[in-house]
Amino acid sequence: MHNITFAHPWLLLGLLLVPAMIVWWIVRYRKQEAAVQHSNLSVFDGIEKSIRVKLRWLPYAFRCLAVASLIVALARPQSQLSRQEMTVEGIDIVMAMDVSGSMLAEDFKPNRLEAAKKVAADFIDGRKNDRVSLVVFAGEAYTQVPLTVDHHVLLQQLGAVKSGNIKDGTALGDGLATAINRIKDSDAKSKVIILLTDGVNNQGSVDPLSAAEIAELYGIRLYTIGIGSLGKAPYPFRDQFGRTHYQNIDVEIDEQLMEQMSALTPDGQYFRATNKNALREIFSQIDEMEKSKIDVTQYAQTRDEYAQWLWLALACLLLEVIIRWVWFKI
Repeated sequence: MHNITFAHPWLLLGLLLVPAMIVWWIVRYRKQEAAVQHSNLSVFDGIEKSIRVKLRWLPYAFRCLAVASLIVALARPQSQLSRQEMTVEGIDIVMAMDVSGSMLAEDFKPNRLEAAKKVAADFIDGRKNDRVSLVVFAGEAYTQVPLTVDHHVLLQQLGAVKSGNIKDGTALGDGLATAINRIKDSDAKSKVIILLTDGVNNQGSVDPLSAAEIAELYGIRLYTIGIGSLGKAPYPFRDQFGRTHYQNIDVEIDEQLMEQMSALTPDGQYFRATNKNALREIFSQIDEMEKSKIDVTQYAQTRDEYAQWLWLALACLLLEVIIRWVWFKI
């Protein structure tokens, strides 16, 4: 992109000379205009002015244009070609989300799973430069979306996540191991797993602490989030007629295990979210702690553009001479 600047912009004040020249010419022309004293001017009716008379202002107009061009040239116009090179050190993030039946409890509105999806979507939407993956788990685990920068597709898949598609239960170790497989070979400067659950490990073939130790070996930072209110939470049940009833169930989160898991990884942390606002605050904290590094290098090249204005001034002066001393003398 070319941006025109001036090395001596104060010289542009000289352009005020041009309207002064025009006013001077008009005043001078009126003083020199011939007047004929005659009792009857009807003898001149029908006589039109010649083209030379009509264009007698043209040579002076070229002189004014030449002066304006010369002033612009003296101000030394310059074009600047600027360029930016951006180097982004993104962060690879895997969201490991519990989709077990207990995530349908309604201590979060409309329920834990939908609240977690909404907050996670806002978090992902703010990570423009990062690759993000989605892993879901209950009694078993699988990858919903591999690492990608296509956040549009990722958010679509996140929105489609629901409980009941896989065996019920809470396999924390399997969920974490699947997330590790998604990110362990990444070349990113920072590798992060965010594991969100509302239960106690009761399924799966991988021990959660062993999985956390594997994460530590690969330099993966683990943030664990326990989601659920304190005490009891309303859980929906359907009877044989399809009617929904609610029953208060105990909120059981193995916080000690989750703290141990996160502590095994470099700078890992455990968080507890007892409501949607607290969950949103937790993701905000993680967002602040995991900032991508962006290096911007700017290049600027300046080129003088006064030559074209000098050529224009010369051309205008030449046209004035030709018109005044050649055409008007014929």
